[in-house]
Amino acid sequence: MEVLVRRLASADAARCLSTSLARSSHKCIGGGAPNFRTRFTFRIGSLCSFSDCSTQTSACSVTSVENGAAVNCHGFRTWHNGGGTFHHSACIDPTALIETGAVIHSKSVIGASVHIGSGSVIGHAVTIGQSTKIGYNAAVSNCTVGDFCIIHNGVCIGQDGFGFFVDEQGTVKKKPQILNVKIGTNVEIGSNTCIDRGSWRDTVIGNNTKIDNLVQIGHNVIIGDCCMLCGQVGIAGSVTIGDYVTLGGRVAIRDHVSIGSKVRLAAMSCVTKDIKEPGDYGGFPAIPIFEWRRQIAKHSQASRKK
Repeated sequence: MEVLVRRLASADAARCLSTSLARSSHKCIGGGAPNFRTRFTFRIGSLCSFSDCSTQTSACSVTSVENGAAVNCHGFRTWHNGGGTFHHSACIDPTALIETGAVIHSKSVIGASVHIGSGSVIGHAVTIGQSTKIGYNAAVSNCTVGDFCIIHNGVCIGQDGFGFFVDEQGTVKKKPQILNVKIGTNVEIGSNTCIDRGSWRDTVIGNNTKIDNLVQIGHNVIIGDCCMLCGQVGIAGSVTIGDYVTLGGRVAIRDHVSIGSKVRLAAMSCVTKDIKEPGDYGGFPAIPIFEWRRQIAKHSQASRKK
């Protein structure tokens, strides 16, 4: 008897959900989307209610169809162009392409002609500018992305930075990482690059900056316009970089360092203090390039004499 009651209740819930969804209009995705918490107030005994329920059961897998889009009880739907999944509160331009397997979370804004590849996840309240392309298996959260950007496969943007301290009891505690990442216009970010969100200021990538694969950008970093970062560059937290800066492969920059505009760093260099004057630098620690080359020449001559 109990099994029969549960089946009847589940069928009644599905009918109520389908009827309510059919009455709602489908205008701008997210602009006037109804709230599922206030819309479904019925109770089904011990079964999961669609209004608000902390224990998810098989009843929460009930789906319906609204204007050709499947809707589940968590507020996710299937996007018409590409077959991806999006939350009903997201605002998505009709021209956006969201491929199967991509997920757009609540209150995100997706601009015109955006292309999001399979397996990518756009987090809560993220903004993606028009004509931006995001590859496969990228994770974008806590950030805004400008127009005409390219984010390649496997990029991670907006995760917590590496910030910890030791308390009076000798326990390692995590520092709050609560700010965002701001990416400008026409930025390109290579595969498997990671950009951490800010803790005391937003992490910023300037307009027209190009970032190669496997680059690590720590929290609170500010990078200016038209910069070039080659593969395996590592930038520690709270670094400030000016405009038109070029970092060769595997350049390392220590935390809280400032680098002025129009600076070029040779591959494998390590910056340990501020660089204020434009020019070419190299070595560990990084010094003006002609001094570094002189040091290399003297070392080579000394080695030959031995």
